[in-house]
Amino acid sequence: MAFYQFKAQQFIPATLPEVWDFISSPANLKKITPEHMGFDITSRGLPEKMYPGMIISYKVKPVAGIPLTWVTEITHVVENEFFVDEQRIGPYTMWHHEHHIKATANGVMMDDIVSYQPPFGMLGAVANSLLIRRQLQAIFDYRNMALEKKFGKQ
Repeated sequence: MAFYQFKAQQFIPATLPEVWDFISSPANLKKITPEHMGFDITSRGLPEKMYPGMIISYKVKPVAGIPLTWVTEITHVVENEFFVDEQRIGPYTMWHHEHHIKATANGVMMDDIVSYQPPFGMLGAVANSLLIRRQLQAIFDYRNMALEKKFGKQ
């Protein structure tokens, strides 16, 4: 079975606490996800900040408008440094997403590492080449745009 990593990096001209406040709030996930993904948080009563062990459920339409349930667990949180979400139920055989932030001279550098394994063995490898990798890039391109809109550009 194939295993992949997708990495993204973005500079954000804001303070570390401002960026952390935004990215560690489950309510802001929808704001940085493309509308065509049909992303909706289905968990009720979520707190303002993520914490280790937090379970978040979503409905998402990643392909052809077909709704899927996706459940993630926030497995690690170090305030103002990083958090990790891992898929518990969803479209991937394995999904592990690290969100790292670090203060720089003029703002914050955000690094993401998504480690994932598509389902269906060789078919999943083909889907990664034809669809998944490009879709991840498009999602992170949208996120970059949304964060530039919120915090500005360098």
